[in-house]
Amino acid sequence: MRLLVVSHPEVQVDPTVPVPQWGLSAAGCDRLQRLLRLPWARSAVLVASSTERKALQTAQAVAEVSGCPVHVDAQLGENDRSATGFVPPEEFEALADAFFAEPGRSVRGWETAAAAQQRIVRAVDGVVARALLVADARADDVVVVSTHGGVGTLLQCALRGVPIDRRHDQPGQGSWYSVDTATWEVAHGWRRI
Repeated sequence: MRLLVVSHPEVQVDPTVPVPQWGLSAAGCDRLQRLLRLPWARSAVLVASSTERKALQTAQAVAEVSGCPVHVDAQLGENDRSATGFVPPEEFEALADAFFAEPGRSVRGWETAAAAQQRIVRAVDGVVARALLVADARADDVVVVSTHGGVGTLLQCALRGVPIDRRHDQPGQGSWYSVDTATWEVAHGWRRI
């Protein structure tokens, strides 16, 4: 079985709306349509999503074209950044750099990278176990939609057995990578949808 780790496409940023409630932007919806044309998007046996709106929008669209269920799990969410809420892009990038640079330290109250990595690895193990229960002869793929590339990057670092490092981060929202669940080897790094 292949595990496809997908980050949601671009979002409509609105500082007046809580980040977990942000939806996809027009550009994100366009990228989502490209995602739905990928062969594996149509062969998923299970789509898993965090509880965030942007991830759910992505997951529900993939589930619709593949005819499979959506499993919602809050543990698939991005690192908890509720301590700061929305921060301007320049400040966010500096905080994200610090988050990856010091995995065991909380940056301004954020969940640590080390804790988020442990959480996402456990959650994905559970998703794959669930997918094996629903898998049938028509498909061999499971799709995991994380709220951002952050936890997807932490997962990839864990699977590769490398230290947490932002240089493994996604090239942009709406990216994906593939994992062989028989060996837990990452077939390729992030690719832009």
